[in-house]
Amino acid sequence: MMEKFDAIVVGAGLAGLASAYTLANEGMEVLVLERGDYPGAKNVTGGRLYVNPVRELFPDIWKKAPLERFIASEGVCMMAGERSVSINYAGNELLEEPYQSFSILRARFDRWLAKQAERKGAMLVDKSRVDDLIFEDGKVIGVRAAGDELHANVVIACDGVLSFIAEKAGLRRKVEAPNYAVGYKEIIELDPSQIEDRFGLEGNEGSARMYMGEVTKGKFGGGFLYTNKSSISLGIVIGIKDLMEEKPSIEAPVLLDEFKQRREIAGLIKGGETVEYSAHVIPEGGYKALNKLYGDGILVAGDAAGLAMNIGVTVRGMEYALASGYYAAQTVLQAKEKEDFSAAALSHYQTQMESSFILQDFKNFQEAPQVLENPRFFNHYPEMLGNIMKDIYEVPAGSKNRLYPTIKQYMAFSELWAMLGDMRKVMKI
Repeated sequence: MMEKFDAIVVGAGLAGLASAYTLANEGMEVLVLERGDYPGAKNVTGGRLYVNPVRELFPDIWKKAPLERFIASEGVCMMAGERSVSINYAGNELLEEPYQSFSILRARFDRWLAKQAERKGAMLVDKSRVDDLIFEDGKVIGVRAAGDELHANVVIACDGVLSFIAEKAGLRRKVEAPNYAVGYKEIIELDPSQIEDRFGLEGNEGSARMYMGEVTKGKFGGGFLYTNKSSISLGIVIGIKDLMEEKPSIEAPVLLDEFKQRREIAGLIKGGETVEYSAHVIPEGGYKALNKLYGDGILVAGDAAGLAMNIGVTVRGMEYALASGYYAAQTVLQAKEKEDFSAAALSHYQTQMESSFILQDFKNFQEAPQVLENPRFFNHYPEMLGNIMKDIYEVPAGSKNRLYPTIKQYMAFSELWAMLGDMRKVMKI
């Protein structure tokens, strides 16, 4: 008889490994198929994990997890063409254990998490591409990989933002450019003491910074920087729609090079060596663009479900991947008790997701993608704020004008009216 697994997980990213870990921990027979050379080889997302939402879901892993630095300071920088304005935040709560978030390196973290899942009993096969799903009477009953037919009660699709598996199952929405962005990232190696000196850090403290404005030539997107133990994760994200429609065209790799040359960045990475370069498609559509989460014999988690969220000052996804993988596994465990893996039985996954922080967050910020479409946030405001600050700090040869008239000159009625309209949009998030 053909061997049949309790679950086959496609993709060894955070969602897939979280599913496998949770299932194997309960004695389930689970197979993980990863296309890359090893877990983490293709997983290059940003570099920050918010631990608080998932701490209790995986209570046994955090003490030994290969996390980099805990984030002790936050920063947002609005870049104009010739100047920039930064807001930095440091609060005592960020210094208190348990720490809220950490920088991580996915190649290291995913490989480690895969070993934890294997120790629980999960079977992991890397360099294995899934070519198709196997259906029986309209129900998913397994996958075809490298010419082999592998059967399972449930297939969990965790194969990334352009999920081939979810598409085959009819669960992935049509790809629309406004719902996606592309990210480019470099890992720049630096001595730990240099990182601490340049960012004003001590010990294992880390810093996270977001950049918007000129970094993407005033288009939707921004830059990010995270400090690791002995490296910096630096990159940009830009909307695919803007890349496609901009005339003359924008080349995202060129934007990253120009970003590195800005004096706000150049001094921070001076003397560093780029040891990794990667690109990654990112879901940006928010709640209204989420893919369907379940079907007959199949569940979808992580990026494959569209679970990434950008609200301007924070970009999140890793904790959603971990948690969705956990809830997918919990659904399989419940289905196993009843030996019912139909769509009706697996709809419990949707119920769990609705009551969790995941879809509650997505509903709370469902207007964010539409609000962030406003080009004024990426070109007009950085320039205006930079000019205001220039005039405030400028000391001319003659007398200096009072502060109120200095600021008021930028606040004509038409500008105030436009700002009011923008504020009304921002109030939705």
